[in-house]
Amino acid sequence: MAAKLGNKQASDRRKKAERRGRRAEFAAIIALLIKGYRISAWRYRTKLGEVDIIARRGTLIAVIEVKARPTVAECVDAVTRTAQSRIAAAADHWLARQKAPHEHSVRYDIMAVCPWRWPEHLEDCW
Repeated sequence: MAAKLGNKQASDRRKKAERRGRRAEFAAIIALLIKGYRISAWRYRTKLGEVDIIARRGTLIAVIEVKARPTVAECVDAVTRTAQSRIAAAADHWLARQKAPHEHSVRYDIMAVCPWRWPEHLEDCW
């Protein structure tokens, strides 16, 4: 019985984290649209990794990792080297499927979503 309760609590936490992540991504998309970006992909998944948002503005392609944490510093710290590698691999996969990918410049950004604040767009993080 105790094991079932533990699994249920873990499942509930995962569901809450998933909902919080989706809300953060939605807030990030709104902020990016207001800044003039066009969303090319949202939650782009491959076997190599996942990119939260791929956005374009002119010839720039921004590969954006969204983090929801209490502070901006915690958001930045949450994007580890391993995560950066997975994100870059997934972004490379997406780029390879585009027409004339060499005509675009690519930048890796973080959108920090903190409680009761507008999402903060940190450009060229790695």
